[in-house]
Amino acid sequence: MKIDLGDLNAFVAVARAKGFRDGARANGGSASGLSEAVRRLETQLDVRLLNRTTRSVVLTEAGASLLARLGPALTEVEAALDVVNGFRDRPAGTLRLNVPVSAARLVLPRIVPRFLAAYPGIRLEVIAEESFVDVLAAGCDAGIRYDERLEQDMIAVPIGPRVQRFATAASPAYLDRQGRPEHPRDLLGHACLRGRFASGAMPLWEFERDGEVVQVDPAGPLLVTLGGAADLAVDAAIAGTGIVSLFEDWLRPHFESGVLEPVLEPWWQSFSGPFLYYPGRRLVPAPLRAFIDFIRASADRSRHSAKSAQRKRPPEGGL
Repeated sequence: MKIDLGDLNAFVAVARAKGFRDGARANGGSASGLSEAVRRLETQLDVRLLNRTTRSVVLTEAGASLLARLGPALTEVEAALDVVNGFRDRPAGTLRLNVPVSAARLVLPRIVPRFLAAYPGIRLEVIAEESFVDVLAAGCDAGIRYDERLEQDMIAVPIGPRVQRFATAASPAYLDRQGRPEHPRDLLGHACLRGRFASGAMPLWEFERDGEVVQVDPAGPLLVTLGGAADLAVDAAIAGTGIVSLFEDWLRPHFESGVLEPVLEPWWQSFSGPFLYYPGRRLVPAPLRAFIDFIRASADRSRHSAKSAQRKRPPEGGL
């Protein structure tokens, strides 16, 4: 039986995306084209692979079995074709990254435009979500996560700022009205704008100063999903609704404009920056290899610039 590889890829795209429209967005085709390809594959195999309704697409038992075997096989096919890609003067192809919303907002904007300008043959697809997923099962080449959430047997490459901080803030009007907290436990008497992960877990607010770590679980009038709905909490804080806790870099523009005021800054806790991670047990696709080399070279340039700036800095006491 001769099966078209494109039809198999179409089936995998639809199955992973759980829909023809989302599958079309993932592989750059059309929903009607994917539908026809899957129908053609089912006809050749003489078995239904997907149950379709107007609301959803669900794998049949046969479809689930086929997907489980096809995923790794197609990954190996892509890796084999990518060996040929390595002979190009410039790598080409698609690079798929699974990243948290914070990385898409705070880390990638400093990298992506320069990377795409350097490698015009590469198409970058970024899937931003807060849930921790198997990058291969999700059809991605690599992901970005913070160290405490990295899986074992993954290769990790530092990307973006190496030290970040969580910040708390509120509008000057709110603080004038309700008072300025002097200790993290004072937050228990304030309206705090909370966030929780898509899993339902709600992280405590954690602070640290001179070796003392304080965790608080404050209450407030607003609860948002971390990542995608974080801007709603920021807007509410700007409007004077309460105190928000978020990445310092996320809030920094609002500090500079004056619409938000830092709260408890001496207690802000630092944490290590994110990592690009990918499986170490497979051939690295050429687009991913180019991206890894690019961020490493960028990090080297940043370190060199920092050292040069230190050497040029005048001695203490001025001129």
